[in-house]
Order: sequence, then C-alpha cells, then structure tokens
Amino acid sequence: MSLERRISLVTLGVSDLEASTEFYRRLGWSRSPASTAGVTFIQLKGTVLALYGRAALAEDVGVENTPAGFSGVTLAYNVPSEIGVDAVVKFAVSCGATLVKAPEKVFWGGYSGYVADPDGHLWEIAYNPFFPQDEQGHIVLPQ
Repeated sequence: MSLERRISLVTLGVSDLEASTEFYRRLGWSRSPASTAGVTFIQLKGTVLALYGRAALAEDVGVENTPAGFSGVTLAYNVPSEIGVDAVVKFAVSCGATLVKAPEKVFWGGYSGYVADPDGHLWEIAYNPFFPQDEQGHIVLPQ
C-alpha cells in the first residue's frame, strides 16, 4: 500500500475562532458554508484550511494543550517574484499578521520573509527560483 502525495486538510489550533476567522477573511479567504460554530473551513487550491479551538484540538488528539511557541511547523505561500513577496508580506501585516522576519535574500538562493497569524502560526512568504509555479500557482517540482 502507498498513499497518494497530497494533504487533504491542515488544521490550525486557534485561541479565538472568531478573531482568527476574521483575520483569514481579511486576507480574502472566505469561510465555507460547511463551517460550524466550532470550526471554520476555508477552501484553498487543492486543500482545506481548518481553524479549530486550540484546547478542543488538543483534547481531540489526546495531548496536553501546551503553551504556544515554536511548533517546528511553518506554512508557506509562494509567489513568482521578490516584488510579490514584499507585496504579500505588506498585505498580510495590514490584515493583522505580525511581521516576524522581514523579506530578504536567503541562503538557498531565494527571497522570503515570515509573518505570524493572530495565534502565532508562522507563514513563510517566499519566492523560490528553483520551484516554478503552474498557471494555478501550484509549485511544480522537477521530476
């Protein structure tokens, strides 16, 4: 058996579901009608972003709801240019994101910066010249 190479859904544990939903709405991402009072679903290209109460998510998983901090996970939003990185970072901050690392040329040959959503989930905004994007904005890795 093997699994298809895909991620169906990414769930972020959030401290205030309404505030987090509003942040992502300001980014231009709309709440799906499939959402309920306890979870927000946002349809993305090829996957779904879910926002769920942090304490409830920890309970569902069966782990302790430890304090926020670096989780060892980042999410990435790639764009086709350095100018695009600057524009997206500026826009995200105007929507309520916190600037964590200003965009800059990076050691691997690209250009990126980091912002955090209201719960501290880290988003890398990146231009990677080695990862071309198709017409839908999906990364196309070399075969």
